[in-house]
Amino acid sequence: MRAHDVVLFGATGFTGGLTAEYLARHAPADLRWALAGRNRGKLEAVRAKLAEIDDRFAALDLLVADSGDPASLRAVAEAAKVVITTVGPYLDRGEPLVAACAEAGTDYVDLTGEPEFVDLMYLRHDRRARETGARLVHSCGFDSIPHDLGAWFTVRQLPEGVPLRVDGYVRASGMPSGGTFLSALTVMGRLPAGARAARERAAAEPRPAGRFSRAPLGRPHRLAGPGWWAVPLPTIDPEVVRRSATALERYGPDFTYRHFAAVKHLPVLAGGAVGVGALFAAAQVPPARRALSRLLAPGNGPSPQRRARSWFSVRFVGEGGGKRVVTEVSGGDPGYDETAKMLAESALCLATDDLPETAGQVTTAAAMGDALLDRLGKAGIRFETL
Repeated sequence: MRAHDVVLFGATGFTGGLTAEYLARHAPADLRWALAGRNRGKLEAVRAKLAEIDDRFAALDLLVADSGDPASLRAVAEAAKVVITTVGPYLDRGEPLVAACAEAGTDYVDLTGEPEFVDLMYLRHDRRARETGARLVHSCGFDSIPHDLGAWFTVRQLPEGVPLRVDGYVRASGMPSGGTFLSALTVMGRLPAGARAARERAAAEPRPAGRFSRAPLGRPHRLAGPGWWAVPLPTIDPEVVRRSATALERYGPDFTYRHFAAVKHLPVLAGGAVGVGALFAAAQVPPARRALSRLLAPGNGPSPQRRARSWFSVRFVGEGGGKRVVTEVSGGDPGYDETAKMLAESALCLATDDLPETAGQVTTAAAMGDALLDRLGKAGIRFETL
């Protein structure tokens, strides 16, 4: 028997701290969980803050571990049923913990939005995780739960056994974290390497016979109903949705998902495109990339007041078999409060719920599906049919 149901690695960071507070307020009373990080003094400070919520957390176990010390990560993985990690950029710091969990048969959840990291982890650790029974579930925050489970929620309302198409339209207000900003810079600065990893994965990954799933980029367009302008959003999210469709027959014999950012006014769209283009150009130059990385230091984030004003919504339009359905996933602050909620509930779902038999690198829809939908709905994230 493992010593802990859940271990949170990176508890001393900003998002890690929010995740720890969410667990302290919402985890079952009998959950055996612990905090992990490289600095015991900082871990003790987090524990003291949790003890202000409930004094029983004054005795919460602390595990000292470092992403640069594989032996310490093996000890964490071997002690837990599920490991949560908020330590990024994952491409720089994430693999040793994935490897430890795959070897120990320990379930793993993270917040990564880095496609290259996810592809490399599939190539290097999926097979071992399948052998040991570990479920490696990446992208368990705003990347990519609202989109992956939102598409699943939509598909369930469409006919079975027919070609389906779902389009997702993302609107959000909020600030990125220092870690998220640094991860985005890493992705932008490594596009050739990322494309190479994606090709290697595509060549190695089996495809189900007689079923197809795709996530084309799509074209800019205007939505007649709400009057939004939509522009293709090339994040990790559409690939996550596509992999869920590959894994689950319910998505039908031929499934297509397109992913867009939606804005009300063209000047906002144009300004955003210019800003992203400038950031992309700077990310290609190492000195500029290093200078940008210092603008938002990892471990910092917006105030509770700023987070309280933040929100997100993702609208889905699904069609197939002569039926059309419109759904929406919505919630509060996407980058922090709701991300911490989604990450914690994913770990609790893996640790305590009756789930389908899966192993290896799996998506949230494939690994947890309706059970996680139910959890997130009870936690305040809305899944609605419009």
